[in-house]
Amino acid sequence: MISQPEPMTGPRRWFERYMLVVGVGGNVFFYIQAWQVFSTQSARDVSLTAFAVALWAVMSWFAYGVVLKNKVLIAANIVGTIGAALVVTGCLLYR
Repeated sequence: MISQPEPMTGPRRWFERYMLVVGVGGNVFFYIQAWQVFSTQSARDVSLTAFAVALWAVMSWFAYGVVLKNKVLIAANIVGTIGAALVVTGCLLYR
């Protein structure tokens, strides 16, 4: 049987907000790489394999967040999935 989560109060609530900022902020780095690929129209120095694995990883974390109904995991990994997908797309377009 799945237990209901306890309501978040005090430090736990602040830590969850902090992790939302860290999770989304950390995944912004995908967009920096995507910007570089699309603005130069070159993915010559970008590893398609690495970003494909990263895409798979953030999609897995997103799915895990959905299963847990955890808004922080869902939000952070939507950002990451879109960013990693942009990089992979750029790699496929500009190789």
